[in-house]
Amino acid sequence: MQTTAILGVAHIHMPGFIAMINNRADVCVKAVYDLQSERGQRRAGELQGVFTSDLDAILNDAEITSVVICSETIYHRELVTRAAAAGKHLFVEKPLAVSAEDADAMQTAIEDAVVIFQTGFFMRSSPQSQFLKREVAAGNLGTITRMRHTNCHEGALAGWFDDEWNWTADKKLAGGGGFADLGAHSLDIILWTLRGVCGEVKSASASLGTATKRHGDIDEYGSGIITFESGAIAAMEASWVDPKLRSPIEVHGTHGEIIIEGEKVRYYSEKVAGADGGEWTDLPPAAPHAFELFWDKLEGKAIGVDLISAEEAAEGSRVMAAMYQSAGQ
Repeated sequence: MQTTAILGVAHIHMPGFIAMINNRADVCVKAVYDLQSERGQRRAGELQGVFTSDLDAILNDAEITSVVICSETIYHRELVTRAAAAGKHLFVEKPLAVSAEDADAMQTAIEDAVVIFQTGFFMRSSPQSQFLKREVAAGNLGTITRMRHTNCHEGALAGWFDDEWNWTADKKLAGGGGFADLGAHSLDIILWTLRGVCGEVKSASASLGTATKRHGDIDEYGSGIITFESGAIAAMEASWVDPKLRSPIEVHGTHGEIIIEGEKVRYYSEKVAGADGGEWTDLPPAAPHAFELFWDKLEGKAIGVDLISAEEAAEGSRVMAAMYQSAGQ
């Protein structure tokens, strides 16, 4: 049985995490901490835990061996470094940091503490993402030349950030807008897929825009370009102002390509029998959600997809910070 505490309940994924916890018999939430007492008390009630405004009480409680950090992103550094120093295992909602400096500090704290870490990049668990990484790593596309990943929804159009989740569209609390929020997932899949075969990130830049002005001048969409040591180029796009998601995910190489549209995969490879460019259905099984994988790992269960390391999460935040800087933000 895992006895945990929640440090911050601000994130829009919090209701989903509460449902996952309440559906597990091996996780017990003892305490909930948040800077807003009404919000924290409400979530504590849903988790059958106790609300406290005393962070030290949680960090000094030996019965609590892990924490879930879902605060506004700007508070991650303090919560992560203090929880790591207290020896607590950490699930930290994405993105890890709002700056390269904060990313470095948190990575160091987590690694020095030798605690189990996970962040909320759930896209790695999909059959399509696993297949993409596997085939690229196997060399079945040849030398990788280009990749494109897009992640969009209608959040700003539909008013998702008008009320309880309004901090998400406040750059001082979130660090960025739609490009940072949704682009963090695209960036993670790009780095996870390409870094091992294409080397380190050599340069990163972006252009950002605002369509509705619903939340002032915060970016609602953007496009970024990442160049790797090998010369491979990745394009990433993210948006809060797309009424429907219909952009494909693509990886191209000198011997093949993979195109993902929704759940459908088209695969061409000169090295794989039957990969003639048509639909490919021989995919790995879906792995559990990133949040579920954290608890499975703590319980000593076998997991099909590795947890995201502190180094990977910090690298994503550093690259994202470089793209925002290039865009003048």
